[in-house]
Amino acid sequence: MRKRFTAAAVGFLVTGATVVATGSANSHGYTDSPLPSRQKVCANGTVTGCGNIQWEPQSVEGLKGFPSQGPADGTICSGGNGQFSQLDDPRGGNWPATAVSSGQNQTFTWKFTARHRTTDFKYYITKQGWNPNQKLSRSSLESQPFLTVPFNGQQPPATLSHSGKLPERTGKQVVLAVWTVHDTPNAFYACSDVKF
Repeated sequence: MRKRFTAAAVGFLVTGATVVATGSANSHGYTDSPLPSRQKVCANGTVTGCGNIQWEPQSVEGLKGFPSQGPADGTICSGGNGQFSQLDDPRGGNWPATAVSSGQNQTFTWKFTARHRTTDFKYYITKQGWNPNQKLSRSSLESQPFLTVPFNGQQPPATLSHSGKLPERTGKQVVLAVWTVHDTPNAFYACSDVKF
């Protein structure tokens, strides 16, 4: 009897651990166009050597509360998720970059595979003079987002676009998009490389 109970308890623990470990696999979202995120350019084959993110561009999920909380410096583009660490590699500043202009009204489009209730979307940009050969850190980014789109706990549609003006910049920069989920402790992170 004791062996049966122990086997059942072990089975329950393994099943529970599997559910917890794979709980985010059925989700979630990423920036798509016209400023594709690093996970998008990996998924569409523009960039190779990306690891698992090529099959899961929607899964760059980490703790919310950025910039005071969330992924550690150097792991921001992967959302602090080690299996997607290739997104944090600066690749010598050679990620494909979309041409943009300062002051232009830029559209940001998200694709969702799970439409979580949403607090907001925030967009940060690197400071002028940041080093594109280093991993992204909070000190590389402006402390305040240049665009915040409140969503007040609503559920987004499968595809969502909004727009805002890009700050004054020159050269290569990174736009960090953060989608804050309303009813979980997490957010989704997407880094897009741009060239002014």
